[in-house]
Amino acid sequence: MYTLIMTTIYLARHGQDEDNLNGILNGHRNQPLTDLGKQQAAITAKHIKERDIKFDYVYSSPLDRAYTTAKIITETNNLPAPEKLVLLIERDFGVMEGRLVSDIEKLCTPNILKTDTVTYFLDPNNAETFPDLLKRSLEIIQYIEKNQKDKSVLLVTHGDIGKMIYAEYYSLSWKDVLESFHFGNCELLKLSTDTKPEEEHVFTQNQHNH
Repeated sequence: MYTLIMTTIYLARHGQDEDNLNGILNGHRNQPLTDLGKQQAAITAKHIKERDIKFDYVYSSPLDRAYTTAKIITETNNLPAPEKLVLLIERDFGVMEGRLVSDIEKLCTPNILKTDTVTYFLDPNNAETFPDLLKRSLEIIQYIEKNQKDKSVLLVTHGDIGKMIYAEYYSLSWKDVLESFHFGNCELLKLSTDTKPEEEHVFTQNQHNH
């Protein structure tokens, strides 16, 4: 486990965006939330309020789908506007950005990892690999530790980088984490020294989008 001194990190994935709806691999593409995505963000924001979960600070990926999600959460909970943190941007999908999700097996086999909900491509040209994401995740955790020590921090981010932050925090292998749980739109995870890895989900939603 990565040792943080009494710092609690919550991870929220963004709501459904137009690429999710259309089965397109988004990566660094910057599409807006759908109406459903805004509803998902509102549900999560309400859940946070009802559970009285407190955040001292909120950081967001700079991409619109994450930042809009973060704004809905902060406005519902009377929090200051989120700060954009470039480190939280989604994985660079390389040549797979803008491709159809349904094309992953055709274009990337045998270098794929299939789960019940997502088929992950591992190393297409110009894409960040999962080991790359683990290195970036360590930078994120160190940044939070330096700037928000002993605080409760919400990071609004994306599926692949979000899972790797979780993996780095708990010193788990990236492959095991990809296979162990789904990180769906607007789901909320909690990382803390008193939270076991298998207790990561605070809140789940039913929609499964890559």
